[in-house]
Amino acid sequence: MTLGTSQESPPSGKKTALSSPPKVPYIIYKMPPLLLLTTITSLYNTNKNPHFSRNYLPSLCHHFQFVFSRRNCHTQFQAPLQDQEQDSLLDLPQWLSQRRQGWMAGRLEPRVEKKDGYYVLKEKFRQEIDKEKSTKDDIDVRLKWLGLFHRRKHQYGRFMMRLKLPNGVTTSAQTRYLASVIRKYGKDGCADVTTRQNWQIRGVVLPDVPEILRGLAEVDLTSLQSGMDNVRNPVGNPLAGIDPDEIVDTRPYTNLLSQFITANSRGNPEFTNLPRKWNVCVVGSHDLYEHPHINDLAYMPAMKDGAVWIQFAADDVLPACKAVLEAYRDLGTRGNRQKTRMMWLIDELGIEGFRSEVVKRMPRQELERESSEDLVQKQWERRDYFGVHPQKQEGLSYAGLHIPVGRVQADDMDELARLADIYGTGELRLTVEQNIIIPNIEDSKIEALLKEPLLKDRFSPEPPLLMQGLVACTGKEFCGQAIIETKARAMKVTEEVQRLVSVSKPVRMHWTGCPNTCGQVQVADIGFMGCMARDENGKICEGADVYVGGRVGSDSHLGEIDKKSVPCKDLVPLVVDILVKQFGAVPREREEMDD
Repeated sequence: MTLGTSQESPPSGKKTALSSPPKVPYIIYKMPPLLLLTTITSLYNTNKNPHFSRNYLPSLCHHFQFVFSRRNCHTQFQAPLQDQEQDSLLDLPQWLSQRRQGWMAGRLEPRVEKKDGYYVLKEKFRQEIDKEKSTKDDIDVRLKWLGLFHRRKHQYGRFMMRLKLPNGVTTSAQTRYLASVIRKYGKDGCADVTTRQNWQIRGVVLPDVPEILRGLAEVDLTSLQSGMDNVRNPVGNPLAGIDPDEIVDTRPYTNLLSQFITANSRGNPEFTNLPRKWNVCVVGSHDLYEHPHINDLAYMPAMKDGAVWIQFAADDVLPACKAVLEAYRDLGTRGNRQKTRMMWLIDELGIEGFRSEVVKRMPRQELERESSEDLVQKQWERRDYFGVHPQKQEGLSYAGLHIPVGRVQADDMDELARLADIYGTGELRLTVEQNIIIPNIEDSKIEALLKEPLLKDRFSPEPPLLMQGLVACTGKEFCGQAIIETKARAMKVTEEVQRLVSVSKPVRMHWTGCPNTCGQVQVADIGFMGCMARDENGKICEGADVYVGGRVGSDSHLGEIDKKSVPCKDLVPLVVDILVKQFGAVPREREEMDD
């Protein structure tokens, strides 16, 4: 698409008045300021003619001022250009440079300041936010910094507690303790494996929290800084240290990151006031189980100067993380929470502009460029971790178990802990696809493990192909943000679909209850984002926007909407149609006829 110039003949000897500038494409209004600067410069360089300078350029500059004044730049440009100023636009690069310097000087002023050991918004930025929404009480907001989320809408008086679990590694003792917590809450208590390799437990009541926190500390767990505008659980390779094909063991790095971010579970006020949540991962294998392309910061293994790097020298992993976080904390836009993630700051400053801010915050004001020797093989076919697989340690194997949409009960957790103790070394690994791996199983014990009732009845190591990639967020059952119910519906739709068609390979289907997309629908083969729809009678009902074509891995990209506002009751035939046309599924009747 181009921002074309007018084909009309220029008016002779007459300048265009800025009060009624030529129309500018709507995209101009949506451009980030620095991209707009680049656009104007590009148009100038490719259109050095009097007609462009007199007619189109003043209009662009007019809208240039408008865009800057409407964004959170806190710097107003001068009044609209006067006629005599237009002549100076013929030297556009100099004019743009002056304008950019003036804007950047104000824009790069930190938006937070240190006060009594905690970071607070500067008054002028806080006023901007306070005008848009009122302050919530401590119960619903501030407790989120402790990892406690009040379920006001669907479980009034009860809380979800989110744990920090770097790399998804947990122990049987930790799992048993969490089971004991949720068991006391009866039908209100349960737990979920999340898409960030950690546990969420449900049903908690506030009077029990001090005792729960003491119990967490005894088993070396914490819920601190796991919610709201904090760094979320550091994700790593679920097969770290046991995978014969791993590039680097991610556990030391994710542990370091977690300890740094939470100050060894004491709380780190340096990073408790980010503009929005922030995700980090460390990649350890060719499979990219960590989904690096949807994290704010991803450490990728590479070679440099004959040594394995994580795209930083090992000694720079923490300083680089700190510098990136400080740049985001200090400069990130605050206000509309839909546009305050770090990607919006990078979009605004440009990748080099953002990098320069990170460099300023590095200990020696130096930051290595990425290595040209990326160790991740681009053509690697992602491996399935379900079932039993040999480890790099001779005589040991791991078993990948399918946890349907990540939901477990107290008895399930106790059984998982028992299996980890009897057959393994008391360790469990959680995955971003909401499943669980038991590592370090002696090969002689594999047969007995596979006969366990839990694996036969609940958590199969060989799930159906359409179930293997099924992911669902919490949904309306517990989450106040969700528009639709997700977990039970995801299971029901998938069960119905697999009765109608068969597939030859897994198809990743993700469900999310709202546009916050905790279920990561845009990177799924088929994604379902909750919305309200209308049925055939025009009545409002629960529905979903259906995405198709998302990818994870080296060729990752976002899916596109295939169909909007589909009533949930109409999803089964739509999914069947998508599977047949785009994923090679075969209708069951035809398969039986062929047999």
